[in-house]
Amino acid sequence: MNAAPTPYTAIERRIALAAQAAGRPGGVGLLAVSKGQSAAAIRALAAAGQHAFGENYVQEALAKQAELADLPLTWHLIGALQSNKCREAARHFDWLHTLDRAKLVEPLARYRPDDRPPLNVLIQVDIDTEASKSGCRPDEIEGLAAAVARQPRLRLRGLMAIPAPWPEIERRRDAFARMHRLFERLRDAHAGIDTLSLGMSADFEDAIAAGSTLVRIGTALFGARR
Repeated sequence: MNAAPTPYTAIERRIALAAQAAGRPGGVGLLAVSKGQSAAAIRALAAAGQHAFGENYVQEALAKQAELADLPLTWHLIGALQSNKCREAARHFDWLHTLDRAKLVEPLARYRPDDRPPLNVLIQVDIDTEASKSGCRPDEIEGLAAAVARQPRLRLRGLMAIPAPWPEIERRRDAFARMHRLFERLRDAHAGIDTLSLGMSADFEDAIAAGSTLVRIGTALFGARR
């Protein structure tokens, strides 16, 4: 008998089916959002095969990284970055998803250790112009991209957004489509652009259909947060 699917295997299968339907089999990655989850829960998911984890808060992540230092994990910072956290973010993460202003670029590059690969950077876009949400305006993307591209200790990889949680799925699909157009424009202008981080538990299949290459899933994998 086949083993019953776990939340992880069920999500992996849904991602694979959505990617196949979009004509991009194998072209979509899963980022497990582990904010509020224990190091033990992360370890269990890593044992099942997941190795990329997203954290919102630097200090919370550093404690987990220390406890899980024996595992070959990739750590993504997906929460808003304050200027006074640039040093820790640059030193201890593999990816930053939330670059949204030029003043962060120089300290991130300065603090990135020479013995580590360049920090992978995504520009966060406030695609629905929400006053309460982080992210740059669409017309600010190119200036930020150029600033990152000038720094050899940073590697520009693409865009990230958290569209407004409209109850009407068509409005969310419209935001996804607009993000994909911005992503394609950035890819045309800069080498190495390959990541559109878009879609969460409630809408990741629609995000994949629109062109997302990386989906961020939390509660559907881990259950309720502590």
